[in-house]
Amino acid sequence: MSFVDELKNAVTPRAALLVVGVFALQLLFITSYVGALHHPKPRDVPFGVVAPQAVSERFVGQLEQLPGGPLDPRAVADEAEARDKIMNREIDGALIVDPTGPADTLLVASGGGTALSTTLEKIVTTVEAGQQRTVRTLDIAPASREDFNGLSSFYLVVGWCVGGYICAAILAISSGARPANRSRAVIRLGVLALYSVLGGLGGALIVGPVLGALPGSIAGLWGLGALVVFSVGAATLALQSVFGIVGIGLAILLIVVAGNPSAGGAFPLPMLPPFWSWIGSALPPGAGTWAARSIAYFKGNDLTASLLVLSAWAVVGSAVTLVVSSLKPKTPDEAIVAEVETPGGARS
Repeated sequence: MSFVDELKNAVTPRAALLVVGVFALQLLFITSYVGALHHPKPRDVPFGVVAPQAVSERFVGQLEQLPGGPLDPRAVADEAEARDKIMNREIDGALIVDPTGPADTLLVASGGGTALSTTLEKIVTTVEAGQQRTVRTLDIAPASREDFNGLSSFYLVVGWCVGGYICAAILAISSGARPANRSRAVIRLGVLALYSVLGGLGGALIVGPVLGALPGSIAGLWGLGALVVFSVGAATLALQSVFGIVGIGLAILLIVVAGNPSAGGAFPLPMLPPFWSWIGSALPPGAGTWAARSIAYFKGNDLTASLLVLSAWAVVGSAVTLVVSSLKPKTPDEAIVAEVETPGGARS
């Protein structure tokens, strides 16, 4: 047998298509990560200004006119309201202007992302210096000393996501991408649910009592982790049910290639390019990262949207898996009949 014949036998058309798909996935991975993270800069960061009305209008106007539009400023009644809005994650920072002197106060929350709070400090310091004023920074929701750059929430969620799609992939590889029937689909979803509960608990214990990386409710992180793992796993099972083994690649495309760089981990969403900022909160890594930071640093505030996103992935993924598994596959005889039937239904 010639080398060409050996090559044809060794590399089937299906294998060649899968290799091409992997190559495309590799290029998309590079494009997504470098595109999202190579040049972060703030855009329309929600920002409060506390000052007497006349002074407030002037400051808001100046901040609105900054080159590149880094801030989305709005007047806030007083410091107490500014603190509440930051803790409720409505704004990312606030400037408290002292009308009686040249020294002002900047409120930030590094628990929501150290890169963003540092960037706000630089922007406000530059603006204040141009007006011969000084500013001191007060971090009202600081990241833990064991949470370098506020990244632990992101890494925790990435770990949960990896567990979700690998668990689903193993279930498919071991007994077929598409469940043989609805009972098998229910079993797979049940196994995934049990795995999710254990995976959520394990992650919460590691970042909490074991490493001390994140403060906040262990029970809250446990529940979030279980939901993240199950949502990613259910989505992967659904993709595998519809597309077969290719579904694993599609899950990686959604969760790893698109989801991780847009999650707001290394750089919070207002610092990402528009496309990644837009999709980030709609994908499990972004929704999970936001929720984990809320639990750890913001007293559990502003969780509803993120939990709804994760729940939607879980419910839709489960529903698709169950529906596809309920479809009766064609028997060999039915497949032969289908091949010889004409479009009008008559047999040839």
